[in-house]
Amino acid sequence: MVRQETDMAAASYDEVHRWYDLQHWRRRRRHQLQIEPLCAQCAKAGRITPATVADHIEAHKGDWNKFRLGKLQSLCADCHKRKWADDAHGYISNMIGDDGFPLDKRHPFNKPRG
Repeated sequence: MVRQETDMAAASYDEVHRWYDLQHWRRRRRHQLQIEPLCAQCAKAGRITPATVADHIEAHKGDWNKFRLGKLQSLCADCHKRKWADDAHGYISNMIGDDGFPLDKRHPFNKPRG
């Protein structure tokens, strides 16, 4: 059963996983990829890569309303995997300066060494 009340606790992993099988999501995903067919992250880096994933810009964390209504971006599979890995680590790994070093202050490379 799909949770539709905003005051309910976040849905379980299995329940959220089923949301991606709903016709509403399939239509929304298809629409997103039609209006934005290229990967947003690759475009920022000057690359042209076809997008294959409709990604929630802000993680919905099991909130049905955020899942249904949250802003989307189109990403390629590699950028989507990287985004989730970055979320798990707490820093952005693909922000690299001209010198080749990470720009995100939270990146382990930029932490003070003792």
